Amino acid sequence: MGEATLRTLYELAATWETLHGKVETGALTAADVTARLAPLVGVDERGRRWTVSLDGTWTEVSATGEPVASGAPKAKDPTTTKSGEAALRAALKELDALVGLAVVKRQVKELTALVRVQKMRRAAGLPVAVMSYHLVFRGNPGTGKTTVARLIGRIYAALGVVPSGQVVETDRAGLVAEYVGQTAIKTAAAFEKARGGILFIDEAYALARDAGSASGFGQEAIDTLVKLMEDHRDDTVVIAAGYPAEMDGFIAANPGLRSRMPRTVDFPDYTDDELLTIFAGLCRGAGYTATASAKARVRSLLAASSRGPGFGNGRAVRTLFEQAVQTQALRLADERRPTRGELRALTGDDVAPALTEPR
Repeated sequence: MGEATLRTLYELAATWETLHGKVETGALTAADVTARLAPLVGVDERGRRWTVSLDGTWTEVSATGEPVASGAPKAKDPTTTKSGEAALRAALKELDALVGLAVVKRQVKELTALVRVQKMRRAAGLPVAVMSYHLVFRGNPGTGKTTVARLIGRIYAALGVVPSGQVVETDRAGLVAEYVGQTAIKTAAAFEKARGGILFIDEAYALARDAGSASGFGQEAIDTLVKLMEDHRDDTVVIAAGYPAEMDGFIAANPGLRSRMPRTVDFPDYTDDELLTIFAGLCRGAGYTATASAKARVRSLLAASSRGPGFGNGRAVRTLFEQAVQTQALRLADERRPTRGELRALTGDDVAPALTEPR
């Protein structure tokens, strides 16, 4: 195989992820990636050497690059099955297609690489550190937290972190009961629905509003969650989401939360350009066309909007789109035979004169 380029197993896995992604986007051909991977060898902590092929198959090799045993079959892929690999690629492709969120995408891919290497270490007979897969999402409304949580459900399932990719969404109302002694039962029931997948708690900080109170039902829900997260750490993941500052209070509500949810993913507000791209995407997805005047109106409204903690980001733009569709319908309702182009076009006059925040 020529002169080998030695790397750690983690570095080789990360390189494979990067190159494989470029094949998916068309930036590289399969032949290009195969040629780049050929001289690369990953070395584990026992000094064993591994190569990886384009399809993710890992093979242990000798110092000369030959399989460790003459005629030995390729080593079993220590990451995912072929079906899991396809599902993982599809989920990561959808993640890449999301508007903006560059930092979020990087963090998710880093987590994916970490899970992969942990599985490689286990397959290689190396000790594997106990990992917590629970996550905290911090960000303002409409920044893609729910969308990314659903993708992580699929990613975790493809990697074998959880048995299924189901994501059960809930909030304080879905966990807290009205009467003493009922909250623990209600929280356990919600958790049970998510068993084998992801429990996504939106506005999780609301549970901490009565933190420290002996009669606090929200505190009871948090305490119950902490125990359930520990009891079912091998088959269920919790993702708690909410405003950045308020989520710090949520984590502080129980000493066990910080150790069980050590990973935080921050979702930044979208820029005006990104929000305009989202608006245009909503139009295309529903069979409409945003005219130049419509885009100019949207950009003007975004430029004049206040970007406080309550700014709706993508939700605000979706509301703007839905209002524009309604206004266009009223405008064309009395037209006897509007053309196909007129039925598709959203104009500047169709876009609301003010940005209405979603509730």
